[in-house]
Amino acid sequence: MNISKKELKALVSLLDDTDKEVKEHVRDRIVSLGNQIIPFLEESWENSFNPEIQKEIEELVHELQFSLLKDRLAEWRDSSDQDLLTGLWIVNTYQYPDLSFDQLNATMHQIYFDVWTSFKNDSPPYEKIRTINSILFKDLKFAANTKNFHSPGNSMLSNVLDSKRGNPISLCAVYLLVGRKLGLPLFGVNLPNLFVLTYKSDNLTFYINAFNKGLIFSRQDIHNYLEHLKIDPKDEFFEPCETIVIIQRTLRNLAYAFDKIGELDKKQEIEQLIDILAS
Repeated sequence: MNISKKELKALVSLLDDTDKEVKEHVRDRIVSLGNQIIPFLEESWENSFNPEIQKEIEELVHELQFSLLKDRLAEWRDSSDQDLLTGLWIVNTYQYPDLSFDQLNATMHQIYFDVWTSFKNDSPPYEKIRTINSILFKDLKFAANTKNFHSPGNSMLSNVLDSKRGNPISLCAVYLLVGRKLGLPLFGVNLPNLFVLTYKSDNLTFYINAFNKGLIFSRQDIHNYLEHLKIDPKDEFFEPCETIVIIQRTLRNLAYAFDKIGELDKKQEIEQLIDILAS
């Protein structure tokens, strides 16, 4: 960082300057210093007794953190594997910028371990799924968040792992991460108004509704569901979707959640993230 602490202090002190041009110049200069300046800004916030400067610092820190998130998301989009847990962690840092990937990974690993200890590799496929269902939904008590279905927290994996409550896509994500680690051919399926999983091997295909405690259902059930919604069946409603689709849908749910609670600035920022994945 090519700037001294004294110069930084001087810059921060100008954040409440009455001259708009001076203020804008100061903001631009601070932002140009990048994420490495965040700890200093947080320290300045703690030491400041000026609410105006504190508010400016909060906005600057968010701007820097959001910029980092966008860079990470673009990098993830261009990566060859588009790892699901990494994508969910990046989304999670929107609300919890200090959350480390290792933290999230360790919690997920513990859940996987809980399932693995009861898992038998030589069991038939349906039995394997029933084992996962039993551990996730009976022992660990994961369940549908029907009370706060549109809460932004349902799109934050760390929240879902803490509260054991989620929406269809976040519960499917937990299930998928565990199932894939166990070597099962599980994939997401992007249905209208619902996200489910499919177990798809060379000689067997069936579907799993993680929002309904891992209910196993058939292709015909999807036809019936679409008919009920008066939606024409398309191949994508029966086939595995790519990981990027899971992250896109997670972000769309998050944008909708912020819209529902009137957090329109946050909704617009999430729309920027959706655009990054669409480009």
